[in-house]
Amino acid sequence: MLRYRLLLGPVMILLLIGLVWLEERVRAGGGRPGLVMEGAMLLLGIEAGRELAKVLRARQIAANVAITALAVCTGVAVSSRTPAELGALSGTAIVCTAGSAIMLISMLYYSRRRTTEGVVAATAGALLAFVYVGLMGGFIVVLVKEFSGWVLLGVLAVTKSCDIGAYFTGRALGRHKLIPWLSPGKTWEGLFGGVAFAAAVGAVAGAWADAAGALQGIDARSGALAGALFGLIGQAGDLVASMLKRDAGLKDYSRAVPGFGGLMDIVDSPLLVAPVAYWLLLALEAWSAHAGSTALLPAPP
Repeated sequence: MLRYRLLLGPVMILLLIGLVWLEERVRAGGGRPGLVMEGAMLLLGIEAGRELAKVLRARQIAANVAITALAVCTGVAVSSRTPAELGALSGTAIVCTAGSAIMLISMLYYSRRRTTEGVVAATAGALLAFVYVGLMGGFIVVLVKEFSGWVLLGVLAVTKSCDIGAYFTGRALGRHKLIPWLSPGKTWEGLFGGVAFAAAVGAVAGAWADAAGALQGIDARSGALAGALFGLIGQAGDLVASMLKRDAGLKDYSRAVPGFGGLMDIVDSPLLVAPVAYWLLLALEAWSAHAGSTALLPAPP
């Protein structure tokens, strides 16, 4: 497994960098921001739907691959493509309408044999795919649209650095199991080591962003805090994915990516981190703008 990770890991990193580079080229050429990343997420959504359907079927839930993939792709599309001119309320209405449509389509499809058996569970599985991978995965595209592809790359690098730190710290120092009934390989020592490494990577990324003027409100200190937070949330995302697998009695989601246990094992931490990163970066920008405007006010007499 480690051999496959060492071989395929750099390839996937290069592919991600290539996607980000292409995304920024399209943006610079006047294209719609997020276009490339949205296309990539929709393609990944098809495989994610297949893997989630496999998990649901292992629990004797009659999940259809096409319906599950449709739910994922719909979630990605509506959470990342709502036109800005429609306003916040209309955007919320679009997302709610899409969720309602997925529910109704699922109920109609799973009751097509004129039986109610399993309809509720199968519909709930489709809605899980819509929210868990679709809506949350859409935040990856939103990060690109609101900030840039390079910001997304930084968020992913910080998040995944926690996995690296946790792995090597756990191997060297791990003694106390984190949650043995859910993830026997994780230890408290690994968690602390991973979060510390993510904080260090976040500090470097924050210092670079501050020097380049890439993001308002980000410097080495805020980058370190963001890195620690992304690391913790990312580990929670990994545990969520483990919970789904273990509930289904599966070791891997699929063999689509050898050595990684499937696509879902790769995107599990970014799925939870992306929404947190979006709101945190917006908050830091707003705080920085407020602090700057306050500093420009004349001194009281």
